[in-house]
Amino acid sequence: MSLHLAGRTLTRAASRRLVSIGKVIVPSIRHNSTTAEANPKISSIVDQISGLTLLETADLVSLLKSRLNIQDIAIPTAAAAAPAAAAAAAAAEPEPEPEQEKTMFNVKLESFEASAKPKIIKEIKSLLGLNLVESKKFVESAPKILRDNVTKEDAEKIKATLEGLGAKIVLE
Repeated sequence: MSLHLAGRTLTRAASRRLVSIGKVIVPSIRHNSTTAEANPKISSIVDQISGLTLLETADLVSLLKSRLNIQDIAIPTAAAAAPAAAAAAAAAEPEPEPEQEKTMFNVKLESFEASAKPKIIKEIKSLLGLNLVESKKFVESAPKILRDNVTKEDAEKIKATLEGLGAKIVLE
C-alpha cells in the first residue's frame, strides 16, 4: 500500500511516520532517531556532549556564551509582570492585617531565685529527661530555651510550674 501526498508517493514505512492533525497530514518528529542525512561531524559532537557530566556541561555552556558573545536574557513574561505587580501594589492602600494569635511558643528560662535552684534543677531534669549533672548545667546557663515550638496550653503549664518554684519564664 502506498500513500499519495502532495504529488509524491510514500512507502509504507514513510507513511507510518505521518501524523494526522485534523484534516492535515504532517510528518511526525522522531527525536531519538538518527537519520542517514545527519552530518557525521554534528553526530560526533552530540555524542561527545551527551557523555559530559553536569559540571562539564555547565562549563561548556559558559565557554560557548563567552566565545560567541551570547548574553543572558530574562524571561519576558516575568520582566513585564514585575513592574505591573509593583505598580498595582503601590496603587493599593495597605490594609491593616488582622493580628493572628500565636499558637506555638518557645519556653525560655530567663532567671531563677538562688534559694529555688535545687527545686528548679529537679523539675528541669524531669521535664527534659536529663540527668542531674546535665540539668544543673542547663539551669546555671540561664537564660536558655527549654522547649521549642510548644503549644500554648503546654507552654502555660510549664511556665506556671516553674514560676511556682521561683523561676522567671518567658514565652517567645
